[in-house]
Amino acid sequence: MASASDYVQRLMAQGRYHFTTQQAVAALGSSLARVRAELRQLKGEGDVVDPQRSFHVIVPPNRRACGCLYPEELVPPLMQHLHEPYYVALLSASERYGGHPHDHPFQVMAKVPRKPIECGEVHLQFLARKDLDRTPLLEESTPQGPLRVASPEATALELVGYANQCGGLQEISAVLADMVGALDPQKLIAVAPLAPIAWTQRLGYLLDATDNRSLANVLVPTVQELAQHFAPLVRARSKSGVKRLARWKLAVNASV
Repeated sequence: MASASDYVQRLMAQGRYHFTTQQAVAALGSSLARVRAELRQLKGEGDVVDPQRSFHVIVPPNRRACGCLYPEELVPPLMQHLHEPYYVALLSASERYGGHPHDHPFQVMAKVPRKPIECGEVHLQFLARKDLDRTPLLEESTPQGPLRVASPEATALELVGYANQCGGLQEISAVLADMVGALDPQKLIAVAPLAPIAWTQRLGYLLDATDNRSLANVLVPTVQELAQHFAPLVRARSKSGVKRLARWKLAVNASV
């Protein structure tokens, strides 16, 4: 009778590096107890890891230092297993558009809150956005399936919207300065109404602050039309007694 080790080797030969417990039981025609025992042995040897209950990832020799598949390889099959829509977001998305690399978890936007996942050296951080279906996406091809990534324009807005998860406005300003060349003005205009208007107000201000005024200019009409009040630059701080910019309808309650 074939063993779990034989099954893992067969999957790798097919270029597949993930499976569920039930798939292994069905393929081996063995009992659940025996399959689980053999999988525990493979995990002890570092051949298999479990980022999620009953979802197993094969660690090939060229990924042993990482102790898992790379995030780009892990996320597509993992999210398919969870039956959840998703996309790579924030700092992890910005790095694909020129943003400088950061020492941070791999950031994934999902529809519902989810606990972080650690798999070897890979750390996945999940953020939640109920209306993520509206976000413009790009797809990258990976051996484990297509990887969905927020568009550059959506990423720029979300960096501002999730500032606390991205190191604060100072860090975001540096990221925007690096990735501004990937931003298309017309696509930025199109995506702005899909997010809270305060995100556009803050993004426009930061584009001005990073000497990208011509790109910032395209957002002014959206702000003037949709913003009904002066938003604080930093949401958690008071906007009383601070400078107010009519251009962005923004209370500048922090320095960048």
